[in-house]
Amino acid sequence: YLIKREDKFGIRVKDSDSAERRNFDGEHWFPVDQSYRVIGTFEPFDMAKDVEIPNVMGGTFKMKSPGIVRFRLQGKDLSLQPVVEDDKSLFFIFKDRTSNNETYGAGRFLYTDNPVNGQVVLDFNKAENPPCAYTTSATCPIPPLQNRLDVEIKAGELKTH
Repeated sequence: YLIKREDKFGIRVKDSDSAERRNFDGEHWFPVDQSYRVIGTFEPFDMAKDVEIPNVMGGTFKMKSPGIVRFRLQGKDLSLQPVVEDDKSLFFIFKDRTSNNETYGAGRFLYTDNPVNGQVVLDFNKAENPPCAYTTSATCPIPPLQNRLDVEIKAGELKTH
């Protein structure tokens, strides 16, 4: 099927009989831990900013960021910069100290509802692997420097096996 990444087009072909698909034993997740569900404060920019988001192909995607979300986790003050894919949610591309060992090395994705009264619920139990964790044919964004957290987030999806 046809995909578009900024001004470039590509064709993605799927093989429903591939060895990877036949041998896939399902997703694996950390046990749900409510301490990884935190309320963040959304600090909007005056206008959405263009940010360069690196991708697995060695290039960058230009995406819009509406602001910064600040939160406290494991006794540390942290922040993440979301980008926008649609009008319904915020999209966080992040990496933490579990990356490479327990979780996918390039980072994980987290979607949240849009801010309500200046607050965002970050439920890291819902952090998921990007498509590039499952196939070399994906064109995944990877976390920008500002979204690389110096904490272990032992919540959400584990590395594929």
